[in-house]
Amino acid sequence: MEELQKLPMAERLAIAEAALRLIREELRKAEPSVTGARRPEQLVAAAEALLPDYSARGELTIFTSLA
Repeated sequence: MEELQKLPMAERLAIAEAALRLIREELRKAEPSVTGARRPEQLVAAAEALLPDYSARGELTIFTSLA
């Protein structure tokens, strides 16, 4: 970090942009395998969690954003 502080601002910015680009690419590669595989399970769990609310035939507007 000390060495990074010695560099001119433009070079530090270029390094930061390159690091962010690498991180984004790694996340893009990992994301489909992590979230894509679990997506159906998450949807099922969410639907099951809300089933009692829908079954009760009550008012469901509490789940909407009115703001």
